[in-house]
Amino acid sequence: MRDMLFTLDRYAKKSLQAQIREFLVTAMLEGHLKAREKMPSTRRMSEQLSVSRNTVVLVYQSLTDDGYLLATERSGYFVAESMFEPLPTRRDREIIKGDNEVDWHRWILKNPTTQINIEKPLDWQSCEFPFVYGQSDPSLFPISDWRDCAYKVVGKKWIDTWSADTPDNDDDMLVDQIRTRILPRRGILVDEDQILVTMGAQMGLYLIASLLVDSSSRLAIEDPGYSDVRNIFRLRTQNIVPVAVDALGLPVDKRIRSADIIYTTPSHQFPTTVTMPFQRRKDLLASASKNNTLIIEDDYELETNYRGKHIPALKSLDRDGRVIYVGSFSKTLFPGLRLGFMVASKELISEARALRRLMMRHPPANNQRITAFFLSLGYYDVHLRRLHRVYRQRWEAMYAAFENESSMLANVPGFGGTSFWVKGPDDLDAELLAKKALEHGIIIEPGSVYYAEEPRPKNYFRLGFSSISSERIGPGIEKLCGVMRELK
Repeated sequence: MRDMLFTLDRYAKKSLQAQIREFLVTAMLEGHLKAREKMPSTRRMSEQLSVSRNTVVLVYQSLTDDGYLLATERSGYFVAESMFEPLPTRRDREIIKGDNEVDWHRWILKNPTTQINIEKPLDWQSCEFPFVYGQSDPSLFPISDWRDCAYKVVGKKWIDTWSADTPDNDDDMLVDQIRTRILPRRGILVDEDQILVTMGAQMGLYLIASLLVDSSSRLAIEDPGYSDVRNIFRLRTQNIVPVAVDALGLPVDKRIRSADIIYTTPSHQFPTTVTMPFQRRKDLLASASKNNTLIIEDDYELETNYRGKHIPALKSLDRDGRVIYVGSFSKTLFPGLRLGFMVASKELISEARALRRLMMRHPPANNQRITAFFLSLGYYDVHLRRLHRVYRQRWEAMYAAFENESSMLANVPGFGGTSFWVKGPDDLDAELLAKKALEHGIIIEPGSVYYAEEPRPKNYFRLGFSSISSERIGPGIEKLCGVMRELK
């Protein structure tokens, strides 16, 4: 141990105690510290690391409490023997293949790896101009308010509400908050048994496809549209009809009349962001009622209308119970939370609940209760008002940047949302542009992935602004247009 040298990062997010503990535990588990080996005294360790002795004492005590160290009177601390078993060697881990190895290509019935999916750099936060869609800006999130809710949940008073396994039930407090605080803003009034909490909107869409779609089902989807939902449906049927959207969203014409199920994003069409007007929503519902068609309404940006008048959700106009509504907290809280909800008739929700139980029982109960507190204590509303104010500023900064570069960029959306859908010059290859832009610290999303039919247009791309500050937007757009000129 005396020969092992390590340093502490005084500017790291982890505390000094956490860094010391992590190093010592890693050294033990990897065999650098042996069983029964004597640890340096707390005084010696504190001098070596230039930290207070109390910091080291607390680390040693925590490791002793967890069984990593043994404290002996007058002798000091020793690495506990009982915690460790011999680790397998590389040779032990080698797998000897048999003569009749499984041919997985014969057994695998679905090949989702062959589908075209949206791709985003995992290290997007390190880029100077992250026009990435669907990510949040950590600086805007009220971490202290969320921490307050988390502290409440982990207290003795509330532990019984989330620590037990409830096979298929949701947190009743969260369901009530969704029913009374979230859905009425969209004009939706339902009972508790018409709501199911999901692991994001994506899970709701997968449950719907699993319950309602088979090889004979005929589905109408928006084009361009959400590629993930298209891929979900294609795992179950090839009868998918892409319907080209127009300036008002999904058209109501003969292409949707023969469909069993229609998928649409009326609030902010994905990815063009156009909003379906009230009259077309009524026409869509009338057509669906006449032809006995179900409608999936994906309200993925339900709380990001900060320009113009709010238009009620399609579900709020539904009198037949044929609209299945899917929403999530990903855009207003943070995507890593993975909490969403599905609203439908109680018969469908009951079956979806039973299917969810077979998949993963229920979303993490502690996260559900933290979110419920965040809503009930009013933190969500304060956070939402701040988001609207900041997003509007960013939208206006984007609009101004587009006006300055009108010769290169077009297609400015009318209002709301957290992205711009951009049509570049006809000869633009957005895939190539994205690669070149990334070399300059700029992230954009090529638009071809959102189209269902070949040949896919190559000159569209999307610019998100939820995770980039207002002052970087103008310089980022200017730099992006410079890259476009280089390509030309």
